Amino acid sequence: MQRLGRTVVWTMGIGLAFCFNLARGQDAAIGIFEKHGDVGATGHSGALEFDAKEKTYRVTGGGENMWASTDALHFVWKPMSGNVSLAADVRWIGTRGNEHRKACLLIRQGLEPDSAYVDAVVHGDGLASMQYREVRGGATHEIQSNVKGPRRLRIEKDGDVVSMSIAPEGAAVGPAGGSFKLKFTEPFLVGLGICAHDNRVTEQAVFSNVEMTRHERSTSGRSVLESTLETIAIASTDRRVVYHGREHFEAPNWSRDGKQLFFNRGGRICTVPITGGEPQVLDTGFAIRCNNDHGLSPDGTQLVISDQTQERQSLIYILPATGGTPRRVTARLPSYWHGWSPDGKTLVYCAQRDGEFDVYSIPAAGGEETRLTTAKGLDDGPEYSPDGKHIFFNSNRAGQMHLWRMYADGSEQTQFTDDEYNNWFPHPSPDGRWIVFLSYEKDVEGHPANKDVLLRLMPVSGGPIRILAKLFGGQGTINVPSWSPDSRNVAFVSYRLVNDE
Repeated sequence: MQRLGRTVVWTMGIGLAFCFNLARGQDAAIGIFEKHGDVGATGHSGALEFDAKEKTYRVTGGGENMWASTDALHFVWKPMSGNVSLAADVRWIGTRGNEHRKACLLIRQGLEPDSAYVDAVVHGDGLASMQYREVRGGATHEIQSNVKGPRRLRIEKDGDVVSMSIAPEGAAVGPAGGSFKLKFTEPFLVGLGICAHDNRVTEQAVFSNVEMTRHERSTSGRSVLESTLETIAIASTDRRVVYHGREHFEAPNWSRDGKQLFFNRGGRICTVPITGGEPQVLDTGFAIRCNNDHGLSPDGTQLVISDQTQERQSLIYILPATGGTPRRVTARLPSYWHGWSPDGKTLVYCAQRDGEFDVYSIPAAGGEETRLTTAKGLDDGPEYSPDGKHIFFNSNRAGQMHLWRMYADGSEQTQFTDDEYNNWFPHPSPDGRWIVFLSYEKDVEGHPANKDVLLRLMPVSGGPIRILAKLFGGQGTINVPSWSPDSRNVAFVSYRLVNDE
């Protein structure tokens, strides 16, 4: 016997739903939503049970997956326009289902199985992530949260920017990090979804304290920056949040053992475990005005920094990777470190001398610097190939910023990219196969912060370039070597400007 006020809804495919209220014997509303049904090919039809008294939605769904270019799920939705957010507490019913089953808050362009969409999802194993397909029939991408098994999820669309917030058990809802742009045509569909991730069965989850709001974009208050330290797998392009904060930080390096990241925040160098946690400030002695040009020696025992504490302009120093007193390397200023030779003997860097920015090298032990580039314009971002034979750098000597390559002695300087973007900061992978770099639109001058940029990847021998990620960033995103030791992942920082009312 069902209790008073509960609506039970059975469905047999999208658009065919039979529902009645056990207490009143009439067609029943389904709370704040309007319709529901199966999307895509599901082996078993889904269902919806709405408790009007408790205002809970028990959703049953089948389907093989929500991934790649097609989805299969049960969807409860309402057409919406404008800026909207949807939040709910999410609880799985049962513990024996597929660990990849998905309970999600969902924004879809339409009901087609291959429709563009974005969701905030909690999986059967507790993984919380934001998944999205930018265009109909396109690939699905993912940004994983570093919080497992959250009590509450929220997805928000503000203009073209979509973001996820989460609440761990016993905590308030806060940003999960990793926002991005996805343009929807109005109206779009907003609601709840369940995918069993096993087409032979159905799974159930309960959504409670469901709140859907439509709001105008605020123009009052001041913009506040949020930063998110992330990693991205180059094979899948899946992103994972390591650390997020309403503050400014930049330029991650990966430790040689792959267990932590170094980055700069507020003039200090910080470390954080790759699994997440609270960053720790590294002891850099007097150097408390570090910029985003820093990195580790090939053996991982030393840290090189660019700091402007002593002379108010950037100089290069070396200190133990575990912290300690910096040793000055460059006599002349300003100097901005970028690369360390594989044998540990030489540093390469960008320096301004007599009004020109060029690439220089210097012994890591100290000594005289050697000028490697002399072309008019800006030469920046030098970094050694893993075999030490070449140096990759970026230059606008041909009128637009592109990637270049030269031998380690500065000879045979050759342009490496030639497309419609301004390309910065080439980072060769440790295995020598790839170069990851940052791309701005053609009309953007320099490498400013707070721009729509691309993280792109190409073979080190040249060839097709593919997009790893679209994000809001630029300066500070990937200025320094950011590869994992196994060449499978890249660390970077994305940003978001939010209104602080």
